[in-house]
Order: sequence, then structure tokens, then C-alpha cells
Amino acid sequence: MAGGKLTPRQKMINLMYLVFIAMLAMNMSKEVLSAFGLMNEKFEGANTSSDAMNAQMLTSLDTKAAEAKGEFLVASQTAHKVEAITKKFYDYIGTLKGTVLTGVEKDKETGKLPYEAMDKGDNIDNAWFTGEGYSPKGKEIVATIEKYKADMKAACSDKKYSNIISEITNKFDLADVSNKEGIKIKYLEYHFDKFPAVASLAKLSAWQSDVKKAESDIYSAALGKAAVAAASYSNYKAIVVLEKSAYFQGEAVKGKVVLGRYDENTKPDGVTGAILDKATGQAMINQTAGAVGEQKLGGKFTFTEDGKKIELPFDGTYVVVPRPNSATISADKMNVVYRGVPNPMSISFAGVGDNNVNASAPGMSKTGNGKYVLKAGTGTSVMINVSAKLPDGKVVSDKKEFRIKGLPAPTGKIRGEVAAKRQKGNLGSCTISAVMEDFDFPVTVNVTQFNIKVPGQPTIVVSGNKMDARARSAIDRATRGDVVVISEIKASFSGIDQVAKRVSTCTYEVQ
Repeated sequence: MAGGKLTPRQKMINLMYLVFIAMLAMNMSKEVLSAFGLMNEKFEGANTSSDAMNAQMLTSLDTKAAEAKGEFLVASQTAHKVEAITKKFYDYIGTLKGTVLTGVEKDKETGKLPYEAMDKGDNIDNAWFTGEGYSPKGKEIVATIEKYKADMKAACSDKKYSNIISEITNKFDLADVSNKEGIKIKYLEYHFDKFPAVASLAKLSAWQSDVKKAESDIYSAALGKAAVAAASYSNYKAIVVLEKSAYFQGEAVKGKVVLGRYDENTKPDGVTGAILDKATGQAMINQTAGAVGEQKLGGKFTFTEDGKKIELPFDGTYVVVPRPNSATISADKMNVVYRGVPNPMSISFAGVGDNNVNASAPGMSKTGNGKYVLKAGTGTSVMINVSAKLPDGKVVSDKKEFRIKGLPAPTGKIRGEVAAKRQKGNLGSCTISAVMEDFDFPVTVNVTQFNIKVPGQPTIVVSGNKMDARARSAIDRATRGDVVVISEIKASFSGIDQVAKRVSTCTYEVQ
């Protein structure tokens, strides 16, 4: 289904270009490179079939020219001019393919090219481009394409060929192309620069297919038989149909390559699961990707045939992976959880939905989508095990070990300071506290006992966190310049069944 002024063959070529762009946005895995190679084989096979079909059509035209003369004789002369122009340009494209394959050897046993190794495009990049423009070879290619278009236009001056000439002009339009940022890029650079060799090879084969199709169209127009064009292999395209649009490394890439034919006169009455363009008959997929993991799409076309409604269902799958909006950064030596507090954890598996991810560890529980809390128990370390079910049903697993540490020792403070300097009268009403400095967990520390030492007087043990009568009496006897030491501070953690480690000493200088 297609429409507008584009021919069925051109619509299929456009589809192939879209496949190129989509696949090149992904990392070039070996399977994708092989898919390009298989696509190239199909193009070359179709071109061989077109050769035979075009030769047969030309023979038929020559026979009619010999029998009927007149209009068929003129058409035959035009056809032979087109044959010569086509052969010259087709063979020239063949030399460009030879450049792509320079240094590439076929397998001696299978005779096939090593598609998986053809991930570089240096042969073309070095030969066609220089600096920010075309090399002499690149300029030669542009000039050769322009000559082909001009020669075809001159050979086919009759109005009945005008649509075909217009199609050739559009297919080989060398105008600069705007990229997604709106920047103008030269035609050859946009389509070939930095492309894998196997992708460029397939695209050049597509050029040859366009050339053979134009030759076939002119022969058909000359013969005046639309049936010939309808049966021609040049109206078919090899289409790669993979089972889904994203794969994990090492996963089997499965799909099929089919010969598809578009008919601009075939338009459905309606479609579900897609958006139907009434003018062109094209059904477009336009939806928002759902949750991470494998997703399905599908629908059906509805046609009317002999007064009856015919339904043609379609379905497909695609894989949603998380949008990269942050980096994963970790300090390998700092994989630590603390005993006695709830340690928050974020656990996910790239490309797999949370419903297919399972994480386990002693003392760990799930709190939300990809969120967990780990309460470390005894021992010096804990192992977190994670498994994930991939879209193809396979299960993969990973694990990571975390060290278990006790809570750090609190810092003792008097009037909120480690070393205070105040008037003697303020010391008796001071509160002794202990805090977890530079600790990210919300932990409350309660002082239960401390020792106070005033110079020249015995050490006094005080219960609680405030000075008692004995402590205040000793403080009253302190003189200016004496440093009162608060030591042996004992504390407990609120809500945690754990005794605080030895609390650090604090001091108070009488002024």
C-alpha cells in the first residue's frame, strides 16, 4: 500500500532506506551486518532476474518493430538507446561496488562475502571524500549520475516517458540533504560517509535495481503492455522482516526475507492498530513505547472484495530498553551496607521489565519498582543475587557482594560543640550529646552516661545527658583557664537494637 506519485518500486526502495537508517542507529552487531549482506544478495538476485526480463521485453519489442514497423520501430530505437545508457551506468556502479570490496575476499568454500567483517567503510571514505568535500572520485561519481539522467532524458523525449524520467530524476536527486539538526549535508556524504562497507554495497545494489527498473518501465511503455510491468521482478523488493527490532548480545537473530510488491491501487477500507492515510492508502505505526521489555503490536486491514469484507491481520514485536539518562558510576572498594539500619538499594536489569527481575539476599525486601531495602545481619559480607527473564525466555543472572560494617562511632559534644569555651556559670546547665557526623542515614543517638573531670578534683560518673548535683558542685570549684573533660560517653541508637561504639571525648574551657 502506497500512494502519491511514487511508484511501488520506489516505495519499497524508500522502505529499505528507512531500514538502513534505523539499523545504523543501533550498534552494528554481526547479525545486523549479515542482514545487510543478505539484503544485498536479494538485490543482486533481483537484478539478475531483471536482466533476463528486460532482455525478453527488448526482444519482443524488436520482433514487433520488424513486423509492424512504424511506431514500434521508433520505440525499438529508443529502447536500444536506453539499453546502452543503462548498461554503461549499471556497469559503472559495478566498479563502485568493486571499490567497496577492495581487499575483501570471498569464502573459498561457500563463495560468499564475509559480511560480518565488513563493518568499516574506509575504501569509500578514503576514495570519495576529502576534507569537507568530494575527492576527484566523488566529483566523478556526481558527474556520472548527472550524465546518466541527462542521457536518459534526451533518449526518452516522448511525453509517454515523462513520468519515468521524472522518477529517475527524483531517485538520483543529488541535492544536499538536511540531517536531523537541519544542517545541509552533501548527497554522497549523507548516504555513504562512515557507513559500514556491507551497507554501502547493498545501497549500490539498490541503485542498480533502480536503473534496471527504469529500463524495464521504458520497455513496458514502449510495448504498451501494462501486464508486462505488473509481472516484472523489478516491481518486487527483498524485505528483511526480523522477529523483533532489538536483540541482546548473543541472542539468536531470527526473521525472514520476503519479496514484497506494492500496488498503489490497492487501498484498504479501514485498519486497526495503525493510522490509515486515506489519500495514499498507507498504514502508519505511530505510538508511544510502553514498559521496558518485549512489546507486541498488531491489527488488521479490511478490504472489500466481490461485495464481501476481507480481513487481513498483521502482528509484530519490538523491544523497549531504558532511555539512557544517567551513567552507572560505582566505587568498587566502597560496596558497603551498614548493620542495624535499612539500606536502600536500586536493582534493575538493562532491557528487562521489573516484573521479570528477581533479586534476593538475606534481610532484603522489595519496596517498589526496582527499589529494595536491605537490613544486614551477622557476618562480614552479604551477597545479592539477581536473575532476569529475557524476552526469548532465557534466564540470565548476576550477583554482587557487599561488605557489612557496623555503624561508625558518634561524636561527643557539649552545648553542640566538640571543644567549647564559655563562662563557668553556663557549664552546669549544659547537655551532653552525641551525633553521627557525615553519616547519610537518619540515626538518633541518646547519651545515657558520661564522666566529667574538673582539674584538681576526682572524676564523677553522671547518669543521663545532663549535669547532676555532684557535677555542678565540681564545676563551681573550677577556675578560669581550667579545661573540663567529658569522657567515657555511653549512648544508644533510637529504634535500633545496637549499642553505640565508644563516643569521642569533648571538652569545655572555663573563661
